Amino acid sequence: MIRDTSAQDRLVEVKPNRKRRLLWIGGGVAVLVLMALFAPRIGRLFSADASVSGSRLAFATVQRGPFVRDIAAEGKVVAAVSPTLYATYGGAVTLKVHAGDAVKKGQVLATIDSPELTNKLAQEQSAADAMQVDYLRAQIDARKKRGELQKAYDNAQIDQQGAERDLARYEKAFGLGAVPSMNVDKAKDELQKAKITMSHAKADLGTDSNSLEFDIQSKKLAHERQLLLVKDLQRQVDDLNVKSPVDGQVGQLFIAERATVAKDAQLLSVIDLSALEVEMKVPESFARDLGIGMGGEITGNGNTWKGLVSAISPEVVNGEVAARLRFDGETPKQLRQNQRLSVRILLDKRDNVLTVQRGSFVDESGGSYAYIVRDGIAEKHPIRVGASSIDKVEILDGLKEGDNIVISGTDSFKGAARVAISN
Repeated sequence: MIRDTSAQDRLVEVKPNRKRRLLWIGGGVAVLVLMALFAPRIGRLFSADASVSGSRLAFATVQRGPFVRDIAAEGKVVAAVSPTLYATYGGAVTLKVHAGDAVKKGQVLATIDSPELTNKLAQEQSAADAMQVDYLRAQIDARKKRGELQKAYDNAQIDQQGAERDLARYEKAFGLGAVPSMNVDKAKDELQKAKITMSHAKADLGTDSNSLEFDIQSKKLAHERQLLLVKDLQRQVDDLNVKSPVDGQVGQLFIAERATVAKDAQLLSVIDLSALEVEMKVPESFARDLGIGMGGEITGNGNTWKGLVSAISPEVVNGEVAARLRFDGETPKQLRQNQRLSVRILLDKRDNVLTVQRGSFVDESGGSYAYIVRDGIAEKHPIRVGASSIDKVEILDGLKEGDNIVISGTDSFKGAARVAISN
């Protein structure tokens, strides 16, 4: 029989460990305290409609203070006056200048050779000279004709006076019985005939004189009309010498030397460097607040100049509106065409205004609501916004100073009323 180890076994008495028991009791109490502290938050977490990581969001605090509405953008220097010159008539062009040359007003920049126009001017000038001869000849003929009519009138007047004297003699002689009555009657007939001739001569003098005046006037008007045509052709010939309309600098040449161009073809441009402006692009949302005459600042080359809004384009291109500022005072001499400058236009400035940093929540909600963050929960609240600047939005209703709101990333909330924000 094999012996076992039962004879070697002995009962060990286990004594209770008070230290371990106290640790268990302390741990249980701590868990109860934590549950009591975080029970409201845990409840809110479970009551949220969604949960979003805070790293995907941007937050800002509502503040009260000064509110400045301005537009800041980059602009480029452009010439307020930059005319483009065109060919007034077709022909071969000879350029007298090069791109970048300084020019004076009235200086010939290019000439156009147009034999057709030159010949046409010579033909019309010859026609004008012929019309002038006709006009002068009509004046001479009118004087001759008027002289003849005056002569006939004078002769008729003399004949009438002679007939009156003859009648008087015959009547006196008849009274003395020296002549028969037949001679008196004949003298009366001669007087009547002389009066009729006198009447016609007087009428012819007046009527023919008017006719001669009309003929002269007609030839005069025809000559003057021809002179106007010659004057217009002379202007066109003079315009074959393309002259600079302003003092400035030659910009771009659109043709090559001795190129043959058609009428109204672009030849070159001239830049007036004495009247420079700054052109900038303004977002459409701010363009409606711009107005002609608004003040601004233009910065560049280490200098700052005052400017005034001089023009606003009525057209929106790619969500932007072009605006121009002119320098308030003398144009700086050191600026160049297309040079880049910084532009700032002040739209509005007020104190003690409730504002918050601008974010995408304005566009996403249309400014009708915002998410206020309290204890890790973003709650949707209706708001009303006012004016906007580059970096701030005016709060009219729905928020108070010190409120912390989500300004970016609310598109991930999908319109939920309550969203839990996790770390």
